[in-house]
Amino acid sequence: MRPIPSIFAFWASRRNLAGSERPRLATLAAALLCLSASFAEAALPRAVARAFAEAQIPLTGVSAYVREVSAAHPAFTQQPRKAMNPASAMKLVTTYAALELLGPDYRWKTEAYADGPIKDRVLDGNLVLKGYGDPKITLDQFAALVQQLRAAGVDRITGDLVLDRSFFALPAHDPGAFDAEPLKPYNVGPDALLVNFKSVRFVFSPDGDGGLPRVTVEPALTALSVAATPTPGAGECGDWHAALAAAISSRAESAEARFAGQYPVSCGERDWYVSVLDHPHYVLGVFERAWGQSGGSFGGRVRESTVPPRARLIATLGSFPLYDVVRDINKLSNNVMARQVFLTLANSVHAPPATTALATEAVHRWLAAKKLKFPELVLENGAGLSRRERISAESMGRLLLAANQSPSRAEFIGSLGVAGTDGTVRKRFVDDDVGDHAYLKTGTLEGVRAIAGYVDAANGRRFVVVCLVNHANAARAQAAIDLLVQHVYHVGAAR
Repeated sequence: MRPIPSIFAFWASRRNLAGSERPRLATLAAALLCLSASFAEAALPRAVARAFAEAQIPLTGVSAYVREVSAAHPAFTQQPRKAMNPASAMKLVTTYAALELLGPDYRWKTEAYADGPIKDRVLDGNLVLKGYGDPKITLDQFAALVQQLRAAGVDRITGDLVLDRSFFALPAHDPGAFDAEPLKPYNVGPDALLVNFKSVRFVFSPDGDGGLPRVTVEPALTALSVAATPTPGAGECGDWHAALAAAISSRAESAEARFAGQYPVSCGERDWYVSVLDHPHYVLGVFERAWGQSGGSFGGRVRESTVPPRARLIATLGSFPLYDVVRDINKLSNNVMARQVFLTLANSVHAPPATTALATEAVHRWLAAKKLKFPELVLENGAGLSRRERISAESMGRLLLAANQSPSRAEFIGSLGVAGTDGTVRKRFVDDDVGDHAYLKTGTLEGVRAIAGYVDAANGRRFVVVCLVNHANAARAQAAIDLLVQHVYHVGAAR
């Protein structure tokens, strides 16, 4: 919409008014100038607005902000300052803060201590593992730590496995509190000694001789038993999860899985990830497996404590670098990894133990130092798996503009999903020219859909694009959101 053209003529025609009238008219002119600037920021493109209407999503449930990175003002807005739930798009705040506060090459560590003498390759005492919040200790990495212990001269451990998880100070975590799905890996809580995301992988595959389908578990934990396996099923693969008639029970120290249904042979090989046990017993299971595979001997139990002063450091596992972790978080939308990184931010300002309150304070302090005022920002866990977290489209857009100028720009933008290629947008935009030209983070919760990132338009200009939808019909919003991204690519700032 065009700015009001008569403001300046109106003011010029009244230059000779009495002095007492000038202050009042100056105030009026300033107000009109502000009104003119607001008209210069266009509303959503008409086709996008229609797409939301067709999805039965009123624009009162939409917040959007589109701005060319070199422009002084946004091209399109829709309720840009409204506080909205961004779902997993909140991970952009956490990961950008981490890249700047910790540095792209930051690495966590996990330490192993001998609490007792080592003689004739026997540790006569306890093995103590101390975690520092590493978000990505894989099974291969844990096996590497075990090999370090063997290289340090330990074949047998007479005592217990002692876990020092004191680097984080967290309340008890209820994995079913968010959505009553306690076995879902995305509901795993953060932990100073997180191993393999505290999850197991059930692998189902048909038997080539027509027998019972094979069920294998990775990692194979002695505390997890498979009490029943499915029978072969005919027909299309379809909803194979439901066909399994799975019943999985998990307690702190043991778990059992029963698959009393059928597994369709047409499915081929499929996998299913589930979170079982509590953190200490999961670590014990992984340790027993890796230690036994290395030829070591251990018959103790697991317990928790801090590293004793007399204990001796005998092995240290270094983590993947932060830039690698950030890529996993944003491309794969890994919640527990994001929560681990968020808590680590507390230690950029405060001594351990880390808490969510201290991590929140660290983020707000960082934003203030960058002169980014986001008064509506609410952080709960930094991952977006929350009903409380809030940010506006404008604030998210300004964060993305700042990131585009950051020394960590390459690592941050490189962590985003590439439209039509990878991440959570690998199946979107595949038939549109915007594919490979947009770098995006999505967000999905019940009643929430979001997208935020960058679009390199066909005219060579880069745009920040943010669209947050909070409405009961948000699940229908994808077509309208994708249309906005496509519009920015094809016509840039034009309506």
